[in-house]
Parts: sequence; structure tokens; C-alpha cells
Amino acid sequence: MKIILVLVLLFVCPVHAFAQNSLTNTGSYNMPKKGICAHRGANETHPENTLAAFEEAIKLGAQMIELDVQMTKDNQLVIMHDDKVNRTTNGRGLVKELRLKKIKKLDAGKWKSKEFKKERVPTLKEALDIMPRNIWLNIHLKGDERLGAATAEAVISADRIHQAVIACENEAAEGVRQVNPNIMMCNMERLSTRAEYINETIEKDFAFLQIKSSRDDENMLSDVKKLKGNGIGINYFHSEAESRVKELLDAGVDFILTDKLSTMLQAFEKHTSSSSVKPQ
Repeated sequence: MKIILVLVLLFVCPVHAFAQNSLTNTGSYNMPKKGICAHRGANETHPENTLAAFEEAIKLGAQMIELDVQMTKDNQLVIMHDDKVNRTTNGRGLVKELRLKKIKKLDAGKWKSKEFKKERVPTLKEALDIMPRNIWLNIHLKGDERLGAATAEAVISADRIHQAVIACENEAAEGVRQVNPNIMMCNMERLSTRAEYINETIEKDFAFLQIKSSRDDENMLSDVKKLKGNGIGINYFHSEAESRVKELLDAGVDFILTDKLSTMLQAFEKHTSSSSVKPQ
């Protein structure tokens, strides 16, 4: 009878239970409690959102890696930030209007440096395949409910549910929940005020939210305290200043997104080595 009751409770309220323990409910993996997030990989030195950028971020020791996901015309998931391929490849056109076969022919690295000539646009599966299992994956969706569902299925198929945080707006979040409500999500549905944003994040049982540096104000400490009291993980977008690492982490931020990965990781290591709280 007790076993049946436990199963019923898990089925009825899985989202709330998971969201309240987003940084601890990670199975047998020793996941980082705080750290630096490589925004689009190590994009300062490598072409953003490519396997080369992700491999460099892994090599440098990033505690979280952020990557952007879109869906192609033939329903494949690729890593690309912009709606168009124009800026970061030698091609032209909207991602949603191109087939994977054509996107795979594009050079996604030469624009950054000739060293990366012939670097290709990776699929989500290719990106997940190279990721360590003991760092956080900040998977930012650029799409709707259909993309949310497809990404959730990819995360499950790759056995990455313990480390994946799908960052998305409400429409895509519905797609994720339809597949598996236990997948962690970061609320990216921006509202007119931070107070509204925080309240919605709590009410809808998101595991994380992303504080924007452009909204820093005198209420930040109290906002962070409220979020922590409700078990919400906090990503901060963004900072390139080494001097802010200690300030943000001490305030309660969990992961700082940055484009200057190497220097920010050095500042993080310096902070943790002088702190009683060691990185996990």
C-alpha cells in the first residue's frame, strides 16, 4: 500500500518535486553547485555554437555550457543562434527554410579564423555526444512547442536528463512538458518587471530562471533570496568582468554566462580557492 501511495504522489506532482531540487536531484553525478557558463561555447577564441567551441569550453573546465537549438525545414535539430545562417556561415537563408543536408555543407568556422575552416554546424545529437556527464547543459531553444517536444526527446534519448536545463519561453515549455514534465527548464518568458518574471517562474515550477544584467537594481539581493527560498537555480546573463565573479556568487547566483570564458574561470577558481565553499 505504501509503495502504491508513493507512486501516485510522484505521478501527480513530479514537476514541483523536481524543480525544488534542481541543483541536487542529479542522480549519481557530482554536478557543480556554482560556476561559469560558456556562452555558445568558448566563443571568444572559437566559432560560436560549434563542436570546436564546445570542446574548448570542456578543456578549460566550464561548469555549464550554453548552446542554441533550432529546427530545420526537415525537422532536424541544429545548433545555431541566429534565425539566419548568414552571420556565422558562408551560406544564406533562414534555418527553418533549409534542410539539414544543405546546412551541413556550410562552413561555420572560417568567419572566425582560417584555423577553423570547414568547421560544420553541429546537430544537437552531435553536441550532446561530446559533452561530459558532470557539467550542466544550458540548451536555449529558438522555437515553438514542436521544438520543445523534439528537444526533450533528444535529451531523453541521449540520457542527459540529469544535466540538461532547457531554456525556453512558455510555448516551447509546453512541448517539453508533454514529453516529460521532469526535464529541468529555465524560464525565458520575459515579462514587464522582474517581480512578475520571478512569480511566474515559481508558479509554473521552472527549475531555473535567467537574471539579465540590464535589470540589475537594488532589489536583486531580495529577489535572489526569494528564488532560493523556492528552490530556483539562477543563471546570470551576462558578465565579462572578473571583479564581479565573487560579488555575483556571494549574492546567490549559481552560474554566470560569459563570452570571456578563460579569464572568468580563472576568477572563479580564485574565488573558490579562497572560500570555504569548494566547487563540487
